[in-house]
Amino acid sequence: MNDYSVVPDQGENGWIVKIQDVAPTDTFPSRAEAIAKAEKLATEDKPSRVLVYDTQLKVEEEKMF
Repeated sequence: MNDYSVVPDQGENGWIVKIQDVAPTDTFPSRAEAIAKAEKLATEDKPSRVLVYDTQLKVEEEKMF
């Protein structure tokens, strides 16, 4: 199972989508855009999981695909 993470970009005002919590795949200006991209990637790569973190880097939401 692949994990896709949506985390805040600590150096910028944006959100990052990471695969397997390694290298960022994309950076987005809004959290909603980052979540949409992570969900699209997870849907195309089942079975997968999307973990959405808040600004304190705590898991706020988990979705399975």
